[in-house]
Amino acid sequence: MPRLSVWMVRTALLYLGVGFTIGGLLLFNKGVYIDAAIWRLRPVHAEIALIGWTLQLALGVAFWILPRLTRTERYGRTWLAWSGYGLLNAGVLLLAAARWNNGPAELTLAGRVLELLAVAAFAVYLWPRVKPFGK
Repeated sequence: MPRLSVWMVRTALLYLGVGFTIGGLLLFNKGVYIDAAIWRLRPVHAEIALIGWTLQLALGVAFWILPRLTRTERYGRTWLAWSGYGLLNAGVLLLAAARWNNGPAELTLAGRVLELLAVAAFAVYLWPRVKPFGK
């Protein structure tokens, strides 16, 4: 497994653990009241679970599993994929911080832009590796 895929899958599993813990805390608060402020974690939970875990796991597996470019060149311009990894995590963490503290809309926009740039960087990197069926 390539190093980037290892890092992305491990980071995705870390986000899964954090998202699972926050979700469990939210559910526990429904049954045994702790504090109403815990519900401010709901958007953080959604961001970490949906983007941090699911998208990162999908991109990490796509980096690993898509066909080679040629027989000798497996990965091509990996700097695009590594920058996508960094941008995605920066966007998730920025959005989680902005959502938790009810931050300004500019922070939310900046986080979404970082996530969009991450997906665009991965798409530019992965597109040459996508081949029609049967070729």
